[in-house]
Amino acid sequence: MAEGLPRWTVILERQPERLLRRLPRDLLQRLDAAILALGENPRPPGCKRLRGHDLYRVRVGDWRITYAIEDDRLIVLVVEVAPRGGAYRDL
Repeated sequence: MAEGLPRWTVILERQPERLLRRLPRDLLQRLDAAILALGENPRPPGCKRLRGHDLYRVRVGDWRITYAIEDDRLIVLVVEVAPRGGAYRDL
């Protein structure tokens, strides 16, 4: 990370936090790396803005990380981590 650039604070809501504790170690490591990377760049290449919502998503294999960005406060709020088929249902 270049000096002087702001670092974003990444916050997990309860659902993703609970889910991550139950996942196999290899999957947890990949998802954790992607979530931590959002603190460096909340709009990485390949991220998509969800239509009809003020949310974004990134893909990690067959899993999706859904999150909100608060630009004025430099916060990334992870609202959901789910397999592809179950992502976005409760949004």
